[in-house]
Amino acid sequence: MATRVIGAAGLARDLGNWRDIGADEAARRARPAYLALAEGIRLLIHDGRAPLGVALPSERDLAATLGVSRTTITSTYALLREHGYLISRQGSRSTVALPPAVPHDGERPARSILATMSQPELATVDLTYAAMAAPAEMQESYAAALQGLPTYLGTHGMDPVGVLALREAVARRYTARGLPTEPGQILITLGAQHGLRLLLNVLTAPAARVLIEHPTYPNAIEAIRDVGARPVPVPLLPENPSAGWDLDGIRSAARQTAATLAYLVPDFNNPTGMLLDEAGRAELAAIARDTRMTIVVDESMADLGLDVDTMPPPVAAFGKGAEIVTIGSASKSFWGGLRVGWIRTHQSLITKLLGIRSTVDLGTPVVDQLATVHLIENADAILELRRDQLRAQRSALLTALAEELPEWKVSPGAGGMSVWAQLPAPVSTALAATAPNHGVLLAAGPRFGVQGAFERFLRLPYTHSEGDLRIAVKGIAAAYDALTPRAADPLNPLTLY
Repeated sequence: MATRVIGAAGLARDLGNWRDIGADEAARRARPAYLALAEGIRLLIHDGRAPLGVALPSERDLAATLGVSRTTITSTYALLREHGYLISRQGSRSTVALPPAVPHDGERPARSILATMSQPELATVDLTYAAMAAPAEMQESYAAALQGLPTYLGTHGMDPVGVLALREAVARRYTARGLPTEPGQILITLGAQHGLRLLLNVLTAPAARVLIEHPTYPNAIEAIRDVGARPVPVPLLPENPSAGWDLDGIRSAARQTAATLAYLVPDFNNPTGMLLDEAGRAELAAIARDTRMTIVVDESMADLGLDVDTMPPPVAAFGKGAEIVTIGSASKSFWGGLRVGWIRTHQSLITKLLGIRSTVDLGTPVVDQLATVHLIENADAILELRRDQLRAQRSALLTALAEELPEWKVSPGAGGMSVWAQLPAPVSTALAATAPNHGVLLAAGPRFGVQGAFERFLRLPYTHSEGDLRIAVKGIAAAYDALTPRAADPLNPLTLY
């Protein structure tokens, strides 16, 4: 299979003002262009914007696009190869890599978890998860479920499709959002993660490529790997929050890798909180049709718009066939302990999913489904209060970060449950390992990407109380101050922290 190639125009766009990276004005004048360019590409690699295994543009193309000499590009690539950021093979393009000293696929984050387990008394605020406590209406919902339970007690209680009342409630909610849906198009699952796993079992094969946005939900990455498929990252564009998704990159990656499946979170991406606009959704559906690729859209966060006047229609509303499959969940909207989710798709795919579901489980608990019916019927009032709570907690988090860590760049998305913070140096894993000593548990940036990306980023959920968030930020600041980056060689901009 042909190697994916980053286009010269796309790389130039992502590099931005690469001559200004990491230097003051005097240093910029004295620094050779190839050093500045090498540093810019190195940062893209660490941030996941230049995925591992992808080929860089030819020297001729990049030189013409950036308006520099080909000698500059040759020297840049040579320096990157010298430090392990490019691998060159005879007769083929140079491909992006990470030096052996840089951890891949969460090796060091796993050790930070072990450190946390050894010192649990220090874990005062756990920021490794993004989920809220149950709303006040939860007990009322289960009381209503118990009242409706006698109707089902005369049956065996194992319904792999889901009770009709819940499928009708979910279908009505999709229809109200601009996506006409029948109950027969809904399969109730044990949460969105369960739904994704069922879909992967049906729609992929070992070694198949599955496109993902980068960064994305870490458990989705693991689910893709667990079925033997290979996640193919397409970087998000946080500097363009009105679009955010590199749609040209998705189209190109689908064609170059022959991917037949993609997993995307266009409704408040986890971890960035970005929202794909209506035009982007229409284009995404067109890409799916043009490339004959099925897109699994995760709408787990769709109810949590914090800075949105009007939500765009679901991505599936722009589909013309079966190219868009949607998964949803009650866990983020209402409560993580409510393990109820759903898949919206065509009936023929539901039939295939039911064929394998019996090997995994025999259905979703009836009481939980009936409680979810009550929550959906009262969703507008419940969600309005929860969104207000999230706005207040997000504000508290952003204020604390501005006070304690003003050098960090924090980009709050339009909704969701977390912000995606950019650190001045690639120390996310080290920070996550140190933070438990200061009373905070963190999920390091590389958890949200593949092959060691996002060492300069950290996901910070705002699902805790305002007081706990202020305490957490103080602990993070103390942990960050405790880190002592290795002194950088002033003649070598590629020295790692």
